[in-house]
Amino acid sequence: MSARRPPVVGRYTAEELALAGRNRGMPLEALRHDVTPSGLHYLLIHFDIPAAAPGWKLRLSGRVERPLELGLDDIKALPSLTRRVTLECAGNGRGQMSPRYPSVPWLEEGVSTAEWTGVPLAELLARAGLRPEAADIVFRGADRGIDRGIEHEFARSLTPPVALDGEALVAYAMNGAPLPPQHGAPLRLVVPRWYGMASVKWLFAIEAIDRPFDGVQQASSYHFRAAEGEQGVPCTLMRVNSLMVPPGIPDFYTRKRVAEAGVIDILGRAWGGAGSIERVELAVNGQWRDAVVEPRQDEFAWQRWHAAWDARPGEHELACRATDCTGARQPLEPPWDLSGFGNNAVQWVEVTVR
Repeated sequence: MSARRPPVVGRYTAEELALAGRNRGMPLEALRHDVTPSGLHYLLIHFDIPAAAPGWKLRLSGRVERPLELGLDDIKALPSLTRRVTLECAGNGRGQMSPRYPSVPWLEEGVSTAEWTGVPLAELLARAGLRPEAADIVFRGADRGIDRGIEHEFARSLTPPVALDGEALVAYAMNGAPLPPQHGAPLRLVVPRWYGMASVKWLFAIEAIDRPFDGVQQASSYHFRAAEGEQGVPCTLMRVNSLMVPPGIPDFYTRKRVAEAGVIDILGRAWGGAGSIERVELAVNGQWRDAVVEPRQDEFAWQRWHAAWDARPGEHELACRATDCTGARQPLEPPWDLSGFGNNAVQWVEVTVR
């Protein structure tokens, strides 16, 4: 076959297996849904799910004209909107890399789409009134732990232009219901187009500061790096990516597929942070051809694609790759990254047709 497979990875450690048990991916058959059911949405919990705090309030402070302290009822009383947003973990695909960085060993299921309801972040910041010296907006979650030897609460930042661009939501509902505990209840940030680490869960504080934020998860983690010791480039917008629903039925242990001969409709989704998907190709045994890409229905959500495959008896290998409106196209092999971030290599599915 003309296409080369990703490298075989080594054995997973007990710690990686424990992380994988806590942080699960979306079953690929859930790609059939435009909106991922909440119970099937991928999950990444960096530390622990915090206990619900009685009398919880969101604080807006720092370099603002009017510091605010808002309860959940106060926030729900503000003008709200609902956005359909695709989120993907920055480490999605890490488990396919070799050597592999010791963290959550995602294969390719760390992506989902939900409808988030909340208050536009720009609206809250306008009410607080950013002062001219505000250089960074910090979002603090209630989950606390130790990473890289430093104890801290999970916190990330956005620059004022990004925070005020009207895209981000401070969300209190997911798919029409209150946020589940594992998805950030009672309040979380949702930043469309960015990798999921920007969408801080269990949000309790927003602080405007007069310098770039140097927290662990901002300055040390979530950077693309080729080698140890590099400063690297921050992870921001999702790279162009695509997945298909594996056809047929699976072998329980290997997940290899078995399908009946005949025309099979292959269905998938494609997404990226830079804009709309312009092209998706399906390969059968290394031979690429165009699939049908459906028009984008939601600005911040994945797009559906499909292709008919005339499946003949034998062993076959399927793959899909997307190209976005900037011309960026998925690579055939995982792009190397020291921490396993940003792997948007094509998906490969082995199918036995009988």
